[in-house]
Amino acid sequence: MSFEKEIQRRRTFGIISHPDAGKTTLTEKLLLFGGAIQEAGAVKNNKIKKGATSDFMEIERQRGISVATSVLAFIYKDKKINILDTPGHKDFAEDTFRTLTAVDSVIVVIDVAKGVEEQTKKLVEVCRMRNIPIIVFINKMDREGKDAFDLLDEVEQKLGLRVTPLSFPIGMGYDFKGIYNIYEKNINLFSGDSKRNIEDVIAFDNIANPELEKTIGAKAAADLRENLELVHGVYPEFDREAYLAGDLQPVFFGSALNNFGVRELLDCFVDIAPTPRPKMAEERLVKANEKGFTGFVFKIHANMDPKHRDRLAFIKIVSGTFERNTPYLHVRHNKKLKFSSPNAFFAEKKEIVDISYPGDIVGLHDTGNFKIGDTLTEGENLHYKGIPSFSPEHFRYINNADPLKSKQLFKGIDQLMDEGVAQLFTLELNGRKVIGTVGALQYEVIQYRLEHEYGAKCTYENFPVYKACWVAPKDPKNDEFKEFKRVKQKFLAKDKRGQLVFLADSQFSLQMTQQKYPSVVLKFTSEFE
Repeated sequence: MSFEKEIQRRRTFGIISHPDAGKTTLTEKLLLFGGAIQEAGAVKNNKIKKGATSDFMEIERQRGISVATSVLAFIYKDKKINILDTPGHKDFAEDTFRTLTAVDSVIVVIDVAKGVEEQTKKLVEVCRMRNIPIIVFINKMDREGKDAFDLLDEVEQKLGLRVTPLSFPIGMGYDFKGIYNIYEKNINLFSGDSKRNIEDVIAFDNIANPELEKTIGAKAAADLRENLELVHGVYPEFDREAYLAGDLQPVFFGSALNNFGVRELLDCFVDIAPTPRPKMAEERLVKANEKGFTGFVFKIHANMDPKHRDRLAFIKIVSGTFERNTPYLHVRHNKKLKFSSPNAFFAEKKEIVDISYPGDIVGLHDTGNFKIGDTLTEGENLHYKGIPSFSPEHFRYINNADPLKSKQLFKGIDQLMDEGVAQLFTLELNGRKVIGTVGALQYEVIQYRLEHEYGAKCTYENFPVYKACWVAPKDPKNDEFKEFKRVKQKFLAKDKRGQLVFLADSQFSLQMTQQKYPSVVLKFTSEFE
């Protein structure tokens, strides 16, 4: 198959939502349609010992939440689909924000009963800043929830989207009869039996057809006709160009757990979703169909397999082809590296691939060469931008609880920080180590992983800090900066890259510092260099 054709078959997207809206369940069902797995495991149900395919880590299985982003791929209707399933929990939002730099489009999952929740708002804002095309999936229609039109209004108002329904529910909760597919003009009847893999679909080109009453009953038929008239009257027609530009968001209804409405979503997605999009580097815009290979690291995961101490760097291919055993330039180190066993992910299996195309995600075995944000190219000096590192909100001293294992502890901390789980600060005054995270749950994950993956134990002590700010003096030699360093000595630390960081102990002290030392610029995010 030609290079152009391979690009045209690729669809790389992320699934985002608030925790518990059914994101991981939807991922499982999509894999089921792609034939990548035989049976999907519900995340919550403890009776089935089979956990969800996309939840790798032990702690995820215990808690029933996703902690890291997993990468899964499958073929459907001759399209190669790459899914990035992201954590919904706000304490792991950084991982999700980074993942959004690697996707070409997004599916947002919304719970019919809870509507639009806090975490969904933040993630959709990030997508809108980058004009990422969005499809909305309203989940759990087999439970009682909000009225469909109220939900559509809420999505428009709270998320600032312009929506158009491409399917519409017939009833909800106990009265849930099925879904009318506006995009394909047919009805999918709900049997309530989640064991059936693929539902029966009845084509209705004309809603006025009297057969409709026989199929779903007179009241439901009358309601559906009225609702569809409203939909056509109120919402804009679906326009693919507007969707691709991020100006129009199609909406689907369904129940992922019962495998209902998922096929409609997938069929339409394969049809309309964007092929790999161009990406901005500091130097220029890079298009997918360029011949020269470029890609960037958006995630690093240590110990994918606890039996082998391996680290995988996940690379999104932006342009050209990535070939096994070919030397590529690691731009930050300015040296050539070649990879003998690049991995691709098919459901739960890793496979070694000889050639990968734009849009694909490849896992490279890493001995510590990569950091998040690194660029690989065929030789061009390119730097991909926009992978943020956030100013942490929680800070604790980390102490070694087992002096005999200090080497393991430092190695573990080092690798977990490279993964971007948290940030490490070393105090200038006494060299003590402080871990800063975006969410408090991260500390448990770090403690758990240090013990189970590196055999090291740690304890934490509270460290009262309000905010960490990266220090960028306008002139490092001037007296004001020297004075700042002398006075604030006990609040200064270095991050893992050796950059100076000011740890402000309160909002007041931060404001006072900014007023007193105007030439010392304090920044709240630091791009991964």
